[in-house]
Order: sequence, then C-alpha cells, then structure tokens
Amino acid sequence: MLLSQLSAAASPLTQEQLQKLQGLVAELNPIQQAWVSGYLAANANTAALAGTLGQAPAAAAEAAPLTILYGSQTGNAKGVAAQLESAAKARGLQTKLVNMADYKPAALKKEQFIAVAVSTYGEGEPPEDAETLHAFLAGKKAPKLDGVKVAVLGLGDSSYEFFCQTAIDFEERLQKLGAESVVARADLDVDYEEQATAWIDSALDAFEPALKAQQEQGGANVVAMPLATAGAHASQYTKQNPFSAEISVVQKITGRNSTKDVRHVEISLEGSDIQYQPGDSLGVFFLNDEQRVDEVIALLGLKGDSEVTLGNETLTLRTALVEKLELTQSYPGFVEKYAAATNNAELSTLAGDKAALREYIEARQIFDIIKQQPGTLSAQALVDSCRKIQPRLYSIASSQAEVEEEVHLTVGLVEFDAFGETHQGGCSGFLAHRVEEGTQVKVFSEHNDNFRLPADDNTPVIMVGPGTGIAPFRAFLQEREARDAEGDNWLFFGNPHFTQDFLYQVELQKYVKSGVLNRIDLAFSRDQAEKIYVQDRLREKGQDVYTWLQNGAHFYVCGDASRMAKDVHQALVDIVKQYAGKSDEEAEEYLKELRSAGRYQKDVY
Repeated sequence: MLLSQLSAAASPLTQEQLQKLQGLVAELNPIQQAWVSGYLAANANTAALAGTLGQAPAAAAEAAPLTILYGSQTGNAKGVAAQLESAAKARGLQTKLVNMADYKPAALKKEQFIAVAVSTYGEGEPPEDAETLHAFLAGKKAPKLDGVKVAVLGLGDSSYEFFCQTAIDFEERLQKLGAESVVARADLDVDYEEQATAWIDSALDAFEPALKAQQEQGGANVVAMPLATAGAHASQYTKQNPFSAEISVVQKITGRNSTKDVRHVEISLEGSDIQYQPGDSLGVFFLNDEQRVDEVIALLGLKGDSEVTLGNETLTLRTALVEKLELTQSYPGFVEKYAAATNNAELSTLAGDKAALREYIEARQIFDIIKQQPGTLSAQALVDSCRKIQPRLYSIASSQAEVEEEVHLTVGLVEFDAFGETHQGGCSGFLAHRVEEGTQVKVFSEHNDNFRLPADDNTPVIMVGPGTGIAPFRAFLQEREARDAEGDNWLFFGNPHFTQDFLYQVELQKYVKSGVLNRIDLAFSRDQAEKIYVQDRLREKGQDVYTWLQNGAHFYVCGDASRMAKDVHQALVDIVKQYAGKSDEEAEEYLKELRSAGRYQKDVY
C-alpha cells in the first residue's frame, strides 16, 4: 500500500504527523526514500534491542569493526568503499567508513580489521585526502600492527607509469608494521566495476569469520546514523546511470591568435535531479570521432554493421567503436591484447619491455597504433582488445545559486600534431568541434568534499587558478555573491597573453567593480621578456598572503598538478619561511596543518 493511500485510522500516526510524513516523502527521490527507510528501521531495531535487554544500546560491549579507509581523488575510491560497507552490512558485519582525511592516525593502534580503498594520481602520488595517513605510515610514529588483518584495493589508470602506486605503498607499509593481508591486493584499471565487486566478495569472505566471532563474543552495536547527517542530495544519475543532457552553448573564449583553444560550455540539467556544489566536477561521456572510426574499420577490413558483444549488450561494431570503447588514450593492455589478436611480433616484443612500451604509447593514440600496425582480426577480437570508454571529469565553472538548472564548464582543447595528422583529445575534441546546440550528452555530477568554500561566509579566501584552473573559482565567486558572503576574495590568474587569454575577463572585472572580488593579481607569462607565472605573483605579494593566512584565510589551487601546483606550493613554503621566520621543515609543517584543517585545498590534474 502506498503512503498516500493510508488513512489516519489505519495508521498509528496522528493526522498531523501523517500529513508531515506524506509531504516529506513527496520531496524525496527513490534513493533518499530508501535511505530514510533504512534509517528508521535501524532506529527501531536499536530501540527494540534496548527494550529486550533492559538497557541502553550504548551499554553493550563493542566488538572491533571493519574499518574501511578511503582516499579518493575523483570519487571512485569513495564509491568502492561505500560499496564495501554496504556489502559488509548485508552480511551483518559491523563497519566504520572513514575518509582518510578525517582519520586520526593514532587510532591505528586500536584497529583489528582494516580495508583500504585508495586511488593514485600524477607520478604515483596519493590523493589529497590520503596524504597525511600515507606519510604517517612511513614515519617513525607509526605503531606496530601485529595481528591486524588488512585488505587493500587500488584504483588507477594503466596509461600512467606508476599504476596504483599508492595502494602498493599502503599495503607494503601496513605489512612492514606487522599487519597481515587477508586477500591479494587488487590493482584496478579505469574499467574497474566488475573486478571491484569480485574483490569485495573475496575480502569479506576472508574478514567475516573473525569479525562474526568477535561480534558474537562482544555483542556488536547497531549504531543508527542521525538524520542530520544525510547531507548532500543524492541524485539517481551516476556514472553507471548518467543523465542525457542537452548542450545549450559552446563558445570559444580565447582570442583568434591565442596558442590555446578554450571553450565555455553550458549544459542544461532540466528534467534531472542533479544538484552540485562549487568545487564539484561533472563527468562527461563523449563519442569518438566517427570519421576516424570509419577509417579504422576500413583499414582492418571489417564491416561496421557486424554484431559484437560488449558485456551483456549486443550491438554493431561501429556503434561500439563510436560510443562505447576507448580509442584515444593509449594504455599497455591494448597493445598486449591487440598484438596477440593480430599475431604481431613487433608489438608483442614491445609489450614485453615496460620502458619501451611506455615511451611508445605516450606518443600515440589507439587510433595511431591500429593505423601503423594494421592486422587481421575479427570484429569481436578488436572489441575485446579495447577497454570501455571512461567519462572525463571537468571542474564545474558555475554555481546553481546563479545558473539553476544548468552547469557550466571551462574546457581546454587538447590538440597536437603527430605522424602527419592533427590529433585531439577524446572529450575535449568532442565538446569543442563535434557538438552543437541541442546535442545530447550523458553527464553526472561527482561530489568533491575536499574542495569546498568555507562554511563561514566571513572567512577570506585566496584562489590560485591559471588557465582552465579558473573554472571552480568562477563557481566560488558566483556562490559568494549569491550568499552575500562578507569574507574577502583574492584571485591569482595567469595565462600566456592578456589580449588573447584573459578568460572570463568581463565577469571578473564586474566582480572587482561590485566588490565581490577584493583583489586580483594577473600573470600573463608571454607579455614581457621575462616569463611571469602565478607563483611569481604570490611571492611578490608574500607579506599580504601570509597575513591573510594568519587571519584565517582558506587557500585554494586548481590546475596542472605536475608543475604549477608544485611551484605554487614551493612559493607558499618560501613565503612562510620569509615572513614567519621558519625553517623548511617548519614551513612544510605549517602548510600541513593548514591542509589538515581544510584551509589548503587542491583540485589538480
């Protein structure tokens, strides 16, 4: 029976309570309704248990839970950790799910069962929220973990050299401290969902006997989550179930003579329940270049209308190559499988030399590998050689407080010449050149709780976002204006040329004029003989930057991880050393404390 069909006579609720409940349920999506249902059931079970035992639930002896620690850069590791928690609870196991950024390392000595889900980015580096724990485990203060049972799952991208390095680090360091791995570590590539599910089952099979034995001896508590922690709205649209949205605007915002091609993209979310906050990202699924797909099919002597199987789906080869499979970003697994399918001795030899293979794929898209090494294989073998296309994540450049049922992106076109042809990035090429107004694109929002404006609107913020790194700060400024935030805002922006590359110039000037943007410092690197970057502007204003930090400012960086973010960090170290009279180690510790307090946040790629 539906809630709306219940009468006051059939319900133990008063008429007023029933009306309130019906009103609440009408505002919730199915996911939220399921959460509330689970909350109420847990709450009722806890109360019933207390009544049965004649005591408050808190008085029961507490067994050691399965502590699930996650470190996530884009949300994937967080999702796997939540999946592990859900599967463990379905088995009746007590769990504790914790973001590594919120975990007190000193609590390690109290743990008995630990599961780790962690991603890797850049040159084998831990995600932002895993940095502190990662460093602690390698330090002298890390406790002995003899008898502790652990399981580690890593997420990464085999396109990069240091694939799942952070997960490797965590397992090695935990084992060195005496912990015992109960299941083989999983190093999972971008197409990880099925393997993650299998690993979760294996890990729980290994953990369950000891966990249940402890629970039976000690009496595990059922702890109901307070309703207030429901937090952010959970959309029904996810990476596994994206929303088909409509492109409304694609506008080039760099000049005709710019060395960069940056597009401002506006997408309608009308008809969805997608909500996002400044600092979040948008996942975008793209279509491969149809002309290049047709070239590949012809080159291999295949037929586009041949039927192939992809998972549980049957579709034509051409549809699979255009819509479902990765054909731009190269990775070792493709070379290995394609070499075997085509009996290509040269590629097989290359696949056996990791260093040579890495150099080979770095210069080539998958389109290039096929074109340069054509062979004979079946349509299904080609499909089996490829991995599924993965959405690209873009920092959201808008606040819903201003744009409502829209989402804006700032997309830099990846474009380069190689082997006599112009190449483009898969998604950036799609958004810059292969969509138009009205094109449908599949999207989902990816929450990033590690890149958030201060809860207190009186808190000052410093934002460093050169190039397309300006995107989240456009959202920040829109949000701060909509909230009438009193806190000061200071932006550092850089790009090659003032006349060609000043992204969102008119908007930023408007914010300066209205007082929303209190300070702006610009670094146009190629407008003078000596190149000037945002880190140079930071050093120039070092005294004021340090004063702002001492007055409680939050510091944000968005953009290139490999160079810019490191150079900005070094500039901060130098500023703290100079104006606080600290040593290198003390300055690093000062910034580490800012990170731990959520006052130094990065969104880098």
